[in-house]
Amino acid sequence: MEVIPLARPRTTFTVQSTIRLSDHMVRVRLGGDGFTAFQPNAFTDAYVKLVFPSADGDVMRTYTVREVDPAAQEIAIDFVYHGDEGIAGPWAAAAQPGDTIDLMGPGGAYAPRPDADWHLLAGDESALPAIAAACAALPSDATGRVFLEVAGPADELALVHPESVQLTWIHRGDAAPGEKLAAAVRAEPWLDGQVQVFIHGEAQAVMHDLRPYIRKERGVPAEWASSISGYWRRGRSEEGFRQWKSDLAEREKATPAVV
Repeated sequence: MEVIPLARPRTTFTVQSTIRLSDHMVRVRLGGDGFTAFQPNAFTDAYVKLVFPSADGDVMRTYTVREVDPAAQEIAIDFVYHGDEGIAGPWAAAAQPGDTIDLMGPGGAYAPRPDADWHLLAGDESALPAIAAACAALPSDATGRVFLEVAGPADELALVHPESVQLTWIHRGDAAPGEKLAAAVRAEPWLDGQVQVFIHGEAQAVMHDLRPYIRKERGVPAEWASSISGYWRRGRSEEGFRQWKSDLAEREKATPAVV
């Protein structure tokens, strides 16, 4: 599937409003002069690089654009928030109208294909915005299975999706991130026909469990399962996660490709 690289240049957006969607999710709406340079794409996993200044220099974090509102000239970005943990979550929780932030993008690689017989989407909180956007973009007669792992019931959100798309919420509790998600996807009866797959979340569960399951055990060709990847890795910063992914890619080069 075509991948659109991040567009340049770096632009400055202004916070318009914020809202707490759930116990661990904050939505920030960004607008201002930066919107005039923003060029939306057709991907439901459209993402931007947010630039957070720090004492050691700029720090970039990758986030999905949940929605674009041309009339209001705003974009919405949903942030996972766990108290003082990390950089982006605390910023979003404290953001006030008038605050500014720079971003670059959007890029993207995935959108639901109309020629798929059914759709399989799975992920945790980090993938929730992209999955929500994909569900809303599906045609009304689409068939699919959607699995979303969150901390608990208070983190469930109301999502728009076709009637024949079955949505399953999974409550993580004390389990390791992605453990229950992987088990639920594996336990789901496999539907007939050509599936298109979108799976993102904690890298250990996605890259070492669900991706081999989809590609090898279920035999889904790469063109229908090109968007299976980790969005984050437990115990690693985004910089450390990028290095982990690079190392994994190098190791996989020595492994025969699945055809």
